[in-house]
Amino acid sequence: MIDERAQPNRMLGRGIVIVGVTILLPLGATRAIAQSDASDNRPVFQSDFGGVGLLQTPTARMAALGEMSLTYDEVDPYTHYAFSFQPFEWFEAGFRYTEIENRLFGRSIAGDRDYLDKGVDLKLSLVDEGRYMPTLAVGFRDFGGTGLFGSEYVVANKRWHDFDFSLGLGWGYLGSRGDIGNPLRVFGDRFAERIDEDTGQGGDFNIKQLFSGRPSLFGGIQYQTPYKPLTLQLEYDGNDYETEPLDNPQEQDSPLNIGARFRVNDNLVLSAAWERGNTAMLGATLSVNLAGLSQPKSDAPPVAAKPGTGHHADDWSRVASDLSQNAGISATRITRDADSLIVEGQPTRFRSMPEAELRANRILHNVADSDIQKFRYRWKERGFYLREDILPRAPLPEDPLLVAPESTFSRDDYRHGVASITSSQSRADSSAGETVYESAGDVFSWNLSPGLNQNYGGPDGYLYQILARLDTQLKTDEHGWFSNTLAYTLLDNFDKFDYIADSDLPRVRTFVGRYLDETDLGIYNLQYTRTARLADNWFGMAYAGYLEQMYAGAGGEVLYRPFNSNVAFGIDANWVKQREFDTQFGLRDYETWVGNATAYVDTGFKDVLAKVSVGRYLAKDIGATFDFSREFDSGVRLGAYATFTDAGDDYGEGGFDKGIYLSMPLDVFFNKSSRRYASVAWRPLTRDGGAKLARRYSLYGLTDQRALGDYWQDYEDAGP
Repeated sequence: MIDERAQPNRMLGRGIVIVGVTILLPLGATRAIAQSDASDNRPVFQSDFGGVGLLQTPTARMAALGEMSLTYDEVDPYTHYAFSFQPFEWFEAGFRYTEIENRLFGRSIAGDRDYLDKGVDLKLSLVDEGRYMPTLAVGFRDFGGTGLFGSEYVVANKRWHDFDFSLGLGWGYLGSRGDIGNPLRVFGDRFAERIDEDTGQGGDFNIKQLFSGRPSLFGGIQYQTPYKPLTLQLEYDGNDYETEPLDNPQEQDSPLNIGARFRVNDNLVLSAAWERGNTAMLGATLSVNLAGLSQPKSDAPPVAAKPGTGHHADDWSRVASDLSQNAGISATRITRDADSLIVEGQPTRFRSMPEAELRANRILHNVADSDIQKFRYRWKERGFYLREDILPRAPLPEDPLLVAPESTFSRDDYRHGVASITSSQSRADSSAGETVYESAGDVFSWNLSPGLNQNYGGPDGYLYQILARLDTQLKTDEHGWFSNTLAYTLLDNFDKFDYIADSDLPRVRTFVGRYLDETDLGIYNLQYTRTARLADNWFGMAYAGYLEQMYAGAGGEVLYRPFNSNVAFGIDANWVKQREFDTQFGLRDYETWVGNATAYVDTGFKDVLAKVSVGRYLAKDIGATFDFSREFDSGVRLGAYATFTDAGDDYGEGGFDKGIYLSMPLDVFFNKSSRRYASVAWRPLTRDGGAKLARRYSLYGLTDQRALGDYWQDYEDAGP
């Protein structure tokens, strides 16, 4: 799906977990590499369950910052599909599906389809590796799922030349051998025995089990062979496989597992192993580093700045065209006011605002009268004046034609003349001066793109729908526009969608299969939207029409967002009515009011944005949504959310709504700069509780330019 503007989202700060267990590695007086994983080029690999580890067991190692991995492997009777990501150097998280090939969902539910378990995994680094100190981590496997494979562990790693040693202590599934007493018994009898909690249909956090019962040691050795693509692994497994989930014990001839990893390239690793002394494992991992995604750009170079001044423009329409083509600025008005030339418009190409502004400076320098000393860029979005950047005309030191040889003018001197201030409609309207160019911009625009709807995790297996999407827009004026999305199904397998889970809530989302199956050519959006600047820091928006595939209605939003503030606050309210399954103009009987009060907090920590919403959801349940995400230097955003409501036991399988999402700038894949984003979201289950209206526009996204973000860093990185 292609989004016109990615919603700024960002993730929680670091939690500290202290466990009263000390693990010593018998490495004697050997010297080890005292480098952090982030600076060490030696490889780490995804375990069978996902997450950095050996084979069945985790290690204390972490993947590179921003690494995202998809792992598939088979070790009878289990098939694992794992998604792992590294949002911080010290924090690893992931979702996992485990298909149990000799157990069924239930014939009444899914016939002969194999049982599919869902789990959430977390790992936190506690101590960095030093000359003598191992790196130490604590982790939780299947935490917040059904708990079938629930485990907690503490593990340490130490390197010695091409060897990496790990030793850990595991509880639950990882430590089912139970070959030592629980050292945490000193803190009370609560740790003596492991309580089998009734997790129902999953989704609860298994708090009472944590670090309880008899644990087992686990660990191993990883060896980087002289042949760099090949790595060998040997591990001791703390699981005896006698108490496997769903009364499914497996024979184990040996607790030692032996494996090999072959790195095909930077993104693909093939895996093979002999586990339990009698079972083969085959797998593959596909990885990409979200933090480092980029492509060399072949944009047209900045225009050459002419020496001297006073080359007055004869054709300001030509200047506006140059601003669009070279600087990526769609100018709606150019005004001369005293010693300033003011450009009002919208950035259309470069994600870096200084890149656009410095390119525009060269264009304007070549045409501005000699008494013009400043270029002012007044940025607008949907009729909102969001901010104004003021740049001096003074030439940059990289322009040899514009700087005298004896000049000591530096880039730092130039930066001191740059300012960014808040801008308002009243200030723009009250500007004196001569308007030399004015345009309404594109009244009509369109975009054709692919789309994908998918569902996985239920008894019907993987369901998908591939679409061709046509997005159109018709502006009525600066503050109002019609938007429309038509989508045609090119390929899908939703004819396999049979199972609809029991629900005591109104079916506000679980009919998704019928919508997708019964829609060939659908009207996914058809609405009129209007914005208004209510005050200097207050923004408003109202809309009505077919708001998304499942709901039509009307609503509005108000946002308080001070200029360059770390905090914003918004309220939205909507009346909606459910649409017919064919996604045409018909409506069903179900209707309701939904809305949220939302706080947005830029934490200032690792580019993390926290969003907390409280309100009423589509199934008339009341609760809160917690959303945390991080933006990497590449512009990629990785986030996760969870919604808890008063639906309680009525929610059904999963316990609460949760998911992860990615927003990626398209120019990380192509050699042309772009401000467009592709976004994808994934959730373990589609349920009715905690379901939000999928509004097309958000005021927080539309007012993104109110935040300077990395403006000054981008200025340093921008070209001359």
